[in-house]
Amino acid sequence: MSKPLPTAVRTHATALRMLLVMTVILGLAYPLLVTGIGQVAFASKANGSIVSSDGKEIGSSLLGQNYNLPKKNPDDPKEEAQPDPKWFQPRPAANGYDGKNSGASNLGPNSPDLLKLVEDRRAAAAAFDGVDPATVPVDALTASGSSLDPNISVAYAKEQVARVAKARNLSADTLNGLIAKYTQGRSLGFLGQDGVNVVLLNKALSEQK
Repeated sequence: MSKPLPTAVRTHATALRMLLVMTVILGLAYPLLVTGIGQVAFASKANGSIVSSDGKEIGSSLLGQNYNLPKKNPDDPKEEAQPDPKWFQPRPAANGYDGKNSGASNLGPNSPDLLKLVEDRRAAAAAFDGVDPATVPVDALTASGSSLDPNISVAYAKEQVARVAKARNLSADTLNGLIAKYTQGRSLGFLGQDGVNVVLLNKALSEQK
């Protein structure tokens, strides 16, 4: 009759078997199961909610992006990008919509730098859209917490209608119809405010003939 293994060896062997079993279950089977469910039931969301136009990937409906004119001197880091009047513009972003650097400016409500930034943005948005500075919506003046928010308020979208209509020679009714189509309601019906997804709105705008 073989001699029983020492208690310490048996304990370690049991721990090793448990480690292997849990690795297979939690490290292989569970991730594969969840990935499979995601691909079958929520393929678009699981793959990043990618937005395509004419067969080309143009962004994600979950991430905002810039719609700027090409720089005159792309190699000049001091040249500031200018917004393109042909597109609906997103809200400001503390990180320039850099997906690798999500985050806010961390400027507090009493910061003089933030107050100056807001007033500069107010003047720029009013001049760009041809409106009274007092009517510029707050989301045209402040960045989101992530600086990657793809949504703007309905009010800010409508503020831009006249400028986009003129730049593209489209009717205001056409643009207001697109805004209504891509307006998303409150989360769960009561959280937040109605918003317009700029990425989807501009995709639809690019497809107007």
